[in-house]
Amino acid sequence: MKDAYSMILSAIDAGVYQPGDRLVESELAERFGVSRTPIREALQRLETQAMLSRDGRSLIVATLDHTQLAELYIVRAELEALAARLAARHATPEEVRVMAQMVADDRKHLNEPRLLARTNRRFHHQIHLASHNRYLVQQLDLVHRSMALMARTSLAAEGRGAVALDEHQDIVDAIGAGDAQRADKALRHHISMAWETRLKQDAAADV
Repeated sequence: MKDAYSMILSAIDAGVYQPGDRLVESELAERFGVSRTPIREALQRLETQAMLSRDGRSLIVATLDHTQLAELYIVRAELEALAARLAARHATPEEVRVMAQMVADDRKHLNEPRLLARTNRRFHHQIHLASHNRYLVQQLDLVHRSMALMARTSLAAEGRGAVALDEHQDIVDAIGAGDAQRADKALRHHISMAWETRLKQDAAADV
């Protein structure tokens, strides 16, 4: 069974709680079927990790501003590119086949951006694991945890899902070929396109 911290974090990651949503101890305890003490400890831990912020006496799911998003994408691009390079060197044939199958399966869900967002996280996590570097995986877990604080997915943009999956396939092909330089380039391009799409989404929302 998951602990209170993991359950709240998973709910944020799944979009059950959105940036700006208020989290109340009693409601969380009832929802997850645990006492208020572990909920309180979990909320304090999430606050220290900047996943939650204070709004008066209340705790709310944190919101990333433009500068924070830009910083996050820079770090993500560097760490994920490293993971792709290492995966090109160390991924087993079985791991490459799993990634290829994930891309094929995701093409069935092009009109379901929220589902694609979840499977996208699983795909990237598979690349992290294929790097066979536990310390890199830990750091990328922290980055992707912060990405749960983004209010919308870039995969919701018209046509982005199909293009993103083509980019995923390019990454898998490079890893499968053992071409670390090409895997690095494909991964960086993928993250750059996701960031550009998000910038366009934000610009349109401000109009």
